[in-house]
Amino acid sequence: MKKYLAELIGTMVLVLMGCGAAVFAGVEQNFISVGTLGVAFAFGLSVIAMAYGIGSISGCHINPAITLGVWITGRMSGKDAGMYILFQIIGAILGSSILYFLAKDSGSTTTLTGANGFSEGHLGQAFVAETVFTFIFVLVVLGVTAKNGLNKFAGLAIGLTLVLIHIVCIPITGTSVNPARSIGPAIFAGGTALTQLWVFIVAPFLGAAIAALVWKGITIENDPVKIKVSEE
Repeated sequence: MKKYLAELIGTMVLVLMGCGAAVFAGVEQNFISVGTLGVAFAFGLSVIAMAYGIGSISGCHINPAITLGVWITGRMSGKDAGMYILFQIIGAILGSSILYFLAKDSGSTTTLTGANGFSEGHLGQAFVAETVFTFIFVLVVLGVTAKNGLNKFAGLAIGLTLVLIHIVCIPITGTSVNPARSIGPAIFAGGTALTQLWVFIVAPFLGAAIAALVWKGITIENDPVKIKVSEE
């Protein structure tokens, strides 16, 4: 239960901080708005903070897509994967509820929950973007957390990869690459956010599955012969 609660807390922080940056960027302030770059770093820094905060407890997935990828590669049981995803979604809903309470009287010009979305007629672009960027993200996660990966820098590598993905993808979909991150805000936003939600669930899961299969095909993690040769 401790690792499930850690996932809940981590996902709550990710949604609260990342989506919070997007929400309050739309509030009239006496200082320059954080903009796309600021929102991108808010998500990335949240992941880095939680990676070193709860990573030793749960591995800090805080993303159902990552959990799916880890499960497909055989690094966790189906039971744990299911519970991780459940608690990640609960954490995202909790983070969204806190954000909604903080932002409801802010006068933000953006959605009060930082929900994802794309323009009408751009479904194809949105689906491809979420699939491809989740593929990249999960592939990096699987690589740096592998037995022969650069584990000491895993949190930093994962967080900065998420920053990079947000910089490119925010103009397209607002960037999800994380079903829980989309589910929580969509519940409070309603309307278009709910009708488009399936894209931000299906596409990231598809990207994660592809990443896991690709990783299993190219890794030398479980091949003693190849590992020995590479070390020489």
